[in-house]
Amino acid sequence: MANSILIVEDDGNIADLLRLYLEKEGYEVHLAADGGKGVELFRKVQPDLVLLDIMLPVLDGWSVCRMIRAESKTPVIMLTAKGETEDKVNGLKMGADDYITKPFEMREVLARVEAVLRRSGAEPEKTARKLCFDKLIIDMDAFELTIDGKKVPTPPKEMELLFHLASTPNRVYTRNQLLDEVWGFDYFGDTRTVDVHIKRLREKLEGVSDQWSLKTVWSVGYKFEVQGA
Repeated sequence: MANSILIVEDDGNIADLLRLYLEKEGYEVHLAADGGKGVELFRKVQPDLVLLDIMLPVLDGWSVCRMIRAESKTPVIMLTAKGETEDKVNGLKMGADDYITKPFEMREVLARVEAVLRRSGAEPEKTARKLCFDKLIIDMDAFELTIDGKKVPTPPKEMELLFHLASTPNRVYTRNQLLDEVWGFDYFGDTRTVDVHIKRLREKLEGVSDQWSLKTVWSVGYKFEVQGA
């Protein structure tokens, strides 16, 4: 059974980004947009871990953490836009297990979630991060791209982009979606970054198989097209 995570975050873009990445890792995710709903949902779903923003409407993160600690030992990771030591100390004193300062890298969030669950005894269930298609293997655990039986050196961001597209075959992503979901909400580059990475991937993948291809959907974005999927 998948570990469940409650995200209490009033910024919809950040909440959706966290949900997307955590669900891709195999977690069951619940969202609450204010502190009051967060406490209510916590009692209802009994999650394995809580990602808790500090600046929340209705009840702030400190109050929510205090209420959770009064009735449960469920791990809590605080999310804060402030990098001040006092905030971190207050969170840990109130029973938070860890904290992450915004803006954050999604890889850091995933690593901290995994570490806190491991310490709490709720070992996260690892989902396969390996996709296999005709003459193509995308292995994110080993960060290896195998094309027609040969390992092809590929930079990490190209691997992440290809894995993201291939995880949902035939779904079209806009350039802005790919920037948000692969580079992260705190990335301030422009959409040409996506085009450059797609171009480099095409150079590696073009003509390898007639069962799949990296397609441009003009005026929209890109997709990993799989025949019959």
